[in-house]
Amino acid sequence: MIQSDLDLFGPQPQRLASHTVLLPGFALGEVEALLDALRPVLRAAPLRHMHTPGGLRMAVGLSNCGALGWISDEQGYRYSPVDPLSGQPWPDLPPVLQALAARAAALAGFDGFLADACLINHYLPGTRLSLHQDRDERDYDQPIVSISLGLPAVFLFGGLQRSAQSRRIPLTHGDVLVWGGEDRLRFHGVLPIKPGVHPRLGERRINLTLRKAG
Repeated sequence: MIQSDLDLFGPQPQRLASHTVLLPGFALGEVEALLDALRPVLRAAPLRHMHTPGGLRMAVGLSNCGALGWISDEQGYRYSPVDPLSGQPWPDLPPVLQALAARAAALAGFDGFLADACLINHYLPGTRLSLHQDRDERDYDQPIVSISLGLPAVFLFGGLQRSAQSRRIPLTHGDVLVWGGEDRLRFHGVLPIKPGVHPRLGERRINLTLRKAG
């Protein structure tokens, strides 16, 4: 069978909105390097289930790396330079992860992106993430870079109001999604993860979400 030019160069970037780009399989070549870099991070700052300001336990397991880490407790949602479990600074952001995010952001039109925070989300089958906005960062001019690993997910990408209709975007292992600009404050979430076993990561999805928080 003769490959087309598109096949030879792999999946092409998909512009989903004015400042939102999906890069299918963009991280596939660095999956093993990413996993190697994450192991010491999660040993130092294990996954945990935080609580909302209202006291509800979050379904998604969370951790962080970078100069700042996102946390939630009775005092609210915010970034902190310290892991509340250990009292120590969060583990350093692995260079391989920061560089991958910078390359993805540049392809999406956001040159010079230098993440200082990476939120590590751990999903099991049935886990979902309700619609929300990312509003805890200081500079909304900086994009969000989201890397998907493991089981597939359906990402909900809505509008600037919670009531706006959401688009359903399938995300698979190695996909990278970048959004910013006028899309930066769109509501977004994740439908419940369907049962399955990924050949590399088993019954889980890992999402690495990089931001410039400080």
